[in-house]
Amino acid sequence: DGAWSTSRRLADMQDLRVERQVLSPMPELLSYWLAAIAAQSLIRYINDEIAGMVASAPDRFLALGGVPLQDLDLALQELEYVTDTLGFAGVELASHVNGVSIGDRRFEPFFAEAARRGASVFVHALRPSGKERVVGAFPEQAVCFPGDIALAATSLITSGMASRHPQLRIAFSHGGGGLAMLLPRLVQAWHQIPKARDSLWESPETIARRFFYDALVFSPVAVRFLLDTFGQSQILLGSDYPFGMGDKDPVTHLEAVGLDDTTLQAILHHNPRRFLGLDI
Repeated sequence: DGAWSTSRRLADMQDLRVERQVLSPMPELLSYWLAAIAAQSLIRYINDEIAGMVASAPDRFLALGGVPLQDLDLALQELEYVTDTLGFAGVELASHVNGVSIGDRRFEPFFAEAARRGASVFVHALRPSGKERVVGAFPEQAVCFPGDIALAATSLITSGMASRHPQLRIAFSHGGGGLAMLLPRLVQAWHQIPKARDSLWESPETIARRFFYDALVFSPVAVRFLLDTFGQSQILLGSDYPFGMGDKDPVTHLEAVGLDDTTLQAILHHNPRRFLGLDI
């Protein structure tokens, strides 16, 4: 019931040591595989329910809405609704739309409009590639989500989408998945392969360091690697609340990394505010 009960959330936030929480749809409810008009009806209901949760405790909750990205016109309509009518900070998207990476050119009008509106975009893995190859009892969330998030982030880099819209504020779940390890290979390809260099006017590293990433990586070494790779200004606290793969004590675990106070405060306070457009 933490997914919909504000009283339960507020009680759990006390234990999580979280003063303000950003609500967003459970990724499965983004419903890209439904007929677009049916998805729009479902997503509108979810967005309105989230708005009601925010209204019940506006000093504790912020929100990101959903859009039916399988239909560009309807997605743009819902983006306008959640930002202008509901006052949300932006939207949550999945890592792909029915197998099409979000960096595909067909989605450019949506990202262009999100950037124009100053809407924040949070990307979460959904129905990831490779799940049929998982062996054993471990869920796809543990094995495949990091790869799918890396593919999504990479698609926005290699397509040039993120370069064409440098003001877009976009964040990736699970520390960007495997992107931090993949990034040096992208840079190497950009330097060494003429077609890759010709297709992108700036280094993949430059682009990746404009993105935001949550720190939900379950290891002090991994958190430090994110900071070294993407910079202290781009990392946010994440919890994956209220789901089983989440971090039940994210602030304490972040403090245990042993960061200096400036970096810690950036992750806990300043970076989230910048991502959400609260300091603009």
